[in-house]
Amino acid sequence: MKYFDISPRIQPGTPVFPGDQPFERQVTMDFKQGDHLGLSWMKTTLHIGAHVDAPSHYHRDGMPIDQRDLQLYMGVCQVIDVQSVGPRRIMPADVALDSIRTPRVLFKSCSFQHTEPFQMAFTSLSPELIEALAGRGVRLVGIDTPSVDPADSKDLPSHQALYRHDLAVLEGIDLDRVPAGFWKLSALPLALAEADASPVRAVLWPMSFDW
Repeated sequence: MKYFDISPRIQPGTPVFPGDQPFERQVTMDFKQGDHLGLSWMKTTLHIGAHVDAPSHYHRDGMPIDQRDLQLYMGVCQVIDVQSVGPRRIMPADVALDSIRTPRVLFKSCSFQHTEPFQMAFTSLSPELIEALAGRGVRLVGIDTPSVDPADSKDLPSHQALYRHDLAVLEGIDLDRVPAGFWKLSALPLALAEADASPVRAVLWPMSFDW
């Protein structure tokens, strides 16, 4: 089966928002040191690499990630190429809304390098686009950048639009090698109690393949 792993590798140096907790991994037991097993712990922001935000991340009344319906994060999705937009918000006029056929939509901008230091200029979503997508029955939006709002946004209007319509969001994915079109998605969050987000292992596989 041909599939795409759209999860950037999480390692020291993986870009995180300036001021957020970078990834650290500490080895406490190691076969190379004569131990009988390998053991380690990690310290990191939950908003690293491919991750899903919980509503509690952007609204005081939002639910944490362990309470979200897992069906939001798995099923049929559509990848839409928006590379021509550049480092600004995607507006409804930038997208052929009539072509959207699935409840999950992922935007391929190729505007953020996941192996480089954090870049402030990247493609994001407009609240108007989220309103339009919600009106077409979309339940999850995703983008291959760190956020659906610009890096310097404080009021987070696109995140607030997500909250108003109870849409799920998948951020930080890598769609560089993925052709536009229809796919099946799995991007399940960990059951982190009361958490504001969770890293995910996001995978796309062909519509024609059935388990």
